[in-house]
Amino acid sequence: MTLSALKRQARQSLKGKWGAAVLLMIVYFLMNTIVPIVVEVIISGGWSAWSAQENPPAAAEIFNLLYSLALIPLGVAIYWVFLDAYRGEAIDIADIFTVYGEGKMWLKLIGTSILYGIFVVLWSLLLVIPGIIKALSYSQAFFLFRDHPEYGALEAIRESKKRMKGYKWKLFLLYLSFIGWGILSILTLGIGLLWLIPYVYTSLAAFYEEFIRTQEEEIVE
Repeated sequence: MTLSALKRQARQSLKGKWGAAVLLMIVYFLMNTIVPIVVEVIISGGWSAWSAQENPPAAAEIFNLLYSLALIPLGVAIYWVFLDAYRGEAIDIADIFTVYGEGKMWLKLIGTSILYGIFVVLWSLLLVIPGIIKALSYSQAFFLFRDHPEYGALEAIRESKKRMKGYKWKLFLLYLSFIGWGILSILTLGIGLLWLIPYVYTSLAAFYEEFIRTQEEEIVE
């Protein structure tokens, strides 16, 4: 399947779901940016004190760190929502919060994200290109958790590496294909990102569904 066909299928799967997709992006934006600011203002002693300070209090920095870690499962769940959308399901904002109720999955996602970051950084210390290659190689780990919640962190990363053989360049080109749209979105003061991000995420979900998940069917056959 060509990348243009892949993206066309992604757009097709979002028909009738754009409103929910944009609302999901707004909710995530508010949780990712507004909530930390509000908490930091409160910890700083109010708006006046917060706006006058040069550096946030240590308590605010600790909260931001812990909050960022706690949001990792939420960010992964958004990818899962668009994977489900590609598979024909409706977009339900409440679905992004269910990840915290699925046993210890949320802890597994945080651990995997940390390992992913460490591995990519270590490879990047050699050169930038090896870091990019490894980032692409490990990129399907979080999608794999959707279909294989029994995987451990290292198992998901290794499985992603195995299944991405021969597909890293295709995924890289898929990312590159959105650069023009990204520039246009920035020119709209970022408002266009509310539509672009769902498009990108659904295209990534399509990539997983058509090239990565299907390898399981080939093994069975």
